Amino acid sequence: MYSWRRRLPRMSTRSFVAFVFFFSLSSSCLYFIYVAPGIANTYLFMVQAQGMMLRDNVRTIRHMIRLYTNKNSTVNGTDYPDGSNSSEYVAQPTAFLPENFTYAVNLPCPEKLPSMKGWNHVNMTEIFMEDIMLQFSKHTDIEEAGHWKPKDCKARWKVAILIPFRNRHEHLPILLHHLIPMLQRQRLQFAFYVVEQTGTHPFNRAMLFNVGFKEAMKDLDWDCFVFHDVDHIPENDRNYYGCGQMPRHFAAKLDKYMYILPYNEFFGGVSGLTAEQFQKINGFPNAFWGWGGEDDDLWNRVHYAGFNVTRPEGEIGKYKSIPHHHRGEVQFLGRYKLLRYSKERQYLDGLNNLHYTPEITLTRLYKNISVNLSPELAPVTDY
Repeated sequence: MYSWRRRLPRMSTRSFVAFVFFFSLSSSCLYFIYVAPGIANTYLFMVQAQGMMLRDNVRTIRHMIRLYTNKNSTVNGTDYPDGSNSSEYVAQPTAFLPENFTYAVNLPCPEKLPSMKGWNHVNMTEIFMEDIMLQFSKHTDIEEAGHWKPKDCKARWKVAILIPFRNRHEHLPILLHHLIPMLQRQRLQFAFYVVEQTGTHPFNRAMLFNVGFKEAMKDLDWDCFVFHDVDHIPENDRNYYGCGQMPRHFAAKLDKYMYILPYNEFFGGVSGLTAEQFQKINGFPNAFWGWGGEDDDLWNRVHYAGFNVTRPEGEIGKYKSIPHHHRGEVQFLGRYKLLRYSKERQYLDGLNNLHYTPEITLTRLYKNISVNLSPELAPVTDY
């Protein structure tokens, strides 16, 4: 009996040590599951990007040498000795209208205007929304909810800018500060819709876009939709925010990826589709809870519907990304399974199975649409 009592404290100490060990182990596992993959992927891409940049530099030098040695002779009738008409390395001239161009009130606004100068200085210093509203209140032609249209020509596109939102109050004024003047220089008719997720469920960027699309179509017959992350600031005002015959990926080169496209199917950040295109693909999927995967699914939907994705050429598609953390938002670990069944889910999960109850607030520069999202609002039948 005496020896058993002497061993009791020793057993308790061992149990405590075991508890601390397993708690630390489980915490580490949770960290690697939810946080470390994103960090590891970022650093891995940085290493890959260095190799890609070195490879491209070598190919560019080699191409310039070929052009120099063969500049007086071509064997195939093209401008390139190897028969390629690619503009990947040699920038092609773009014809923008001269400064003295005269607009016609009854004709569509041109796409390449003299007001579009190209590179923009991006200032990511925090600014209060009140200051931004005061700045643009001087422009009396900006209507409520940030609705604006040109008066010297007919806007070629009516563009609804949809911004998914949660706890990014310091980012929104920076985006509006840069985007409003750019869209005015492009002579587009536009308005802003900030679609804010409330409640406790993980952030669902894709479902917010679907909600924004439905709400915007109640206001006006918008023919072009730009799906815009709040932390992506365009660096070039020649990145024309109108739509086209094919879906458009505007944010082709992000500074956080060293201005290199991470992979060919990358469709994140800022994208644009016509209302008809978005309805044809059944919108975004609603089943992606947490960050990651919904843009890849959108890429799949676009191609399954028979579309291709276009991107700006050269330096035009450059963006700066405001540094931030996901602030408790976790990666969606189920995205890989859903992506394997993109084709089967496309017309079961999207615009056609979405239900929601919005709370609408109008401000000077945007319409705020608040929704408390949950999986029950977009039920999906088995496939």
